[in-house]
Amino acid sequence: MLEKGLPHSLFAVLRSIARAGPLAPKEISRQSKVPERTVTYALRRLLQQKLIVKIPNLQDMRQCLYAPNLEKAREIINIHGHDSLMASQLNLILLGNSA
Repeated sequence: MLEKGLPHSLFAVLRSIARAGPLAPKEISRQSKVPERTVTYALRRLLQQKLIVKIPNLQDMRQCLYAPNLEKAREIINIHGHDSLMASQLNLILLGNSA
């Protein structure tokens, strides 16, 4: 679990997905200003934590799109408590609230 909060690259990727998702990896890289290789790593970590979901891209089936998983974010916030760094980050990014 990401108990100490999200690393900067994961934070930037998740923020881009939450603001404009669902997005393809190249678009995430462009919007977040994070290199594509780092975006790939961040997407893998975020998928492992179930903070994002992978959905088919109906316009180009060769690539997937990524969208935020708000249900999992709320679950993590409840587990960690609203005063934790992780909860604050998720509130800010995904739910549009301040903790």
